[in-house]
Amino acid sequence: IVPRVIGKDATAVEAIWTDLWRATATYNRGGIVTMAMSALDIALWDAIAKRATLPLHRMWGHFRARIPAYGSGCFRGSGGDGMIAKALHYKSLGYKAIKMQVAHTHDSQGDVDNVRRMREALGPDIAIMIDVNQGWSADVAIEIGRKIAPYDIYWLEEPVPADDFKGYMRVAQMLPMRIVGGETHFTRFDLRPFFEQPLIPILQPDPMRGGFSDLRKTAVLAETWGLSIAPHLFPELNVQLLAAIPNGAWIEDMGLSNDLFVDAVPVVDGMITAPERPGHGLAFKPEILRDCRVQL
Repeated sequence: IVPRVIGKDATAVEAIWTDLWRATATYNRGGIVTMAMSALDIALWDAIAKRATLPLHRMWGHFRARIPAYGSGCFRGSGGDGMIAKALHYKSLGYKAIKMQVAHTHDSQGDVDNVRRMREALGPDIAIMIDVNQGWSADVAIEIGRKIAPYDIYWLEEPVPADDFKGYMRVAQMLPMRIVGGETHFTRFDLRPFFEQPLIPILQPDPMRGGFSDLRKTAVLAETWGLSIAPHLFPELNVQLLAAIPNGAWIEDMGLSNDLFVDAVPVVDGMITAPERPGHGLAFKPEILRDCRVQL
């Protein structure tokens, strides 16, 4: 990747992305190669916006300033009590939605019990999102999905393996809650089956699996087919895109910004406000850069 971009016009983002996409075809698109492309793409967009002295969301055509965020990171490894404690912390900060993990255990009833307890703890006014992390087959997803449906589940995320598009269709047809996914797919090309069939109402593309260039195109495709997007992780980056499009649904937040960045992107009353600093507006704390330094 590096030899192909040295000396190139940094504003030619589309040309650079396309050239790298074609050049890396023989290295099996996806994985670390596409992630490296994505990091470069994000850096180029940041540089262009800084040169224009505009935040990215202004340069792309501002749509709104504030986007709803949900509290994520209620991991099953912390147990039912740990997940509930973290969810209640998010609620105390004003979040209107949280996401909890299930699956990857042999105790499906334990998952159902955790969901029930979560609803009882949060009350009726907080949206609960369930993340399966590809842990079920379609049959199991339908079985457990029916058991947790009475607890008013906002969405069921990645209920089946990412490449099981027929499974997605079966689950979406059989369950009442929203079925969502897309975080593990690389670029809009991997996401194409979600557009070709009415599988899910909300896509979750990851900015590190295509960069800003591809994420913007994915958002346009989603809007064309009547879908919303709720990108995976990276709230500090994703806020720039969702502030510039009409079909942004949610931003995922794990509360890590304060640990990483000089100027964090805070969540206030469950909403993230797009910063007005040029570019993506992010700068790592010096100690973070120091800890990540390597000797070549």
